[in-house]
Amino acid sequence: MAGANLIYGAGMLDSGLIFSYAQLVIDNDIFKMIRKVMQGMHVDDENLAVDIIKSVGPGGDFLMQDHTMKYMRTLPSVPNLIERNNRENWLASGGKGLSERAAERAAEILADHKPLPLSDEAKSALRGIVEESDAEMEAMKKKR
Repeated sequence: MAGANLIYGAGMLDSGLIFSYAQLVIDNDIFKMIRKVMQGMHVDDENLAVDIIKSVGPGGDFLMQDHTMKYMRTLPSVPNLIERNNRENWLASGGKGLSERAAERAAEILADHKPLPLSDEAKSALRGIVEESDAEMEAMKKKR
């Protein structure tokens, strides 16, 4: 709420003594949901849909309303790993727990991910940082 945009500790276990790729994947899902909540909700007549609520009435079916269909996939956060199925469907799909799914996903990412190469501009900026750091270290050594 204070405007921080850095989340520290992703993938860490045991007070940072252990790093887990599976935990990193889980934390990524959690952070994604937090970012969605932090966006807040836009409140206006369209989003409140009071007219639709009145027309459908108590006990009515909102799921087939055009308004519901329009917004249902844009408002909530959709995690990649956290299971939202009921127990029967979860068991039918293999019944894997979160940590097992996360470990499998982390292994897939490590095996298959091909990062985009850095631009020449980014490489140059990083090289400048390293060279500046090296120069500062040399200067410190000479002072000793």
